[in-house]
Amino acid sequence: METIVYNQSGKEAGKIKLPEAIFGLSWNADLVHQVVVSMNSSARHSIANTKTRGEVSGGGKKPWQQKGTGRARHGSTRSPIWVGGGIAHGPRADKNYDRKINKKAKAKALYTILSKKFKDGEVLFVDSLSFATPKASEAKNTLIAFSKIKGFEKFATKPKNVAILSVDKKNPALVKSFKNFGNLEVEEFRNINPVSVLNHKYLVISNPKELFKN
Repeated sequence: METIVYNQSGKEAGKIKLPEAIFGLSWNADLVHQVVVSMNSSARHSIANTKTRGEVSGGGKKPWQQKGTGRARHGSTRSPIWVGGGIAHGPRADKNYDRKINKKAKAKALYTILSKKFKDGEVLFVDSLSFATPKASEAKNTLIAFSKIKGFEKFATKPKNVAILSVDKKNPALVKSFKNFGNLEVEEFRNINPVSVLNHKYLVISNPKELFKN
């Protein structure tokens, strides 16, 4: 399995042999769905919070005597069936939405997504991606160069989530150069995950020969 490697100017710079175990897998929708749903659930932060009958102020006095009034018996005005009472089964900020994900399942889901994106022509391999000094103008020129490659035209037009620029090691000048571009992320390849890859149109992999060397 070979693919073309481009340089930072969008020109062909050679070819590279890719590992079948990462870019040659068949699509597994069930696995990807399970992992993505679990990751989104684990990332959820509870904000809404209701008070139970034990947390609502007041209600210490019995509304009326137990018998003899002809009315239904009540022990507190803060019961959930009373106006101003506590809430039964309402949302709680202390609820834990974490879901366990096996490491092998998460890795397999990521490789499955990478394989799908590679087959769809949405993975761009670049021999190197770096800047000597932080310059947004050079970063913009790089994106324009990428947009001229067949299949990657949306680099110049997509306003949101256009790409993840994955590098073998973060360079401060590179990060600062792309900092003002809100439609992409710069991340180390080892830190990319199924959710972030699915949420972006393209994946740019820098220095693939070093990442996928035998």
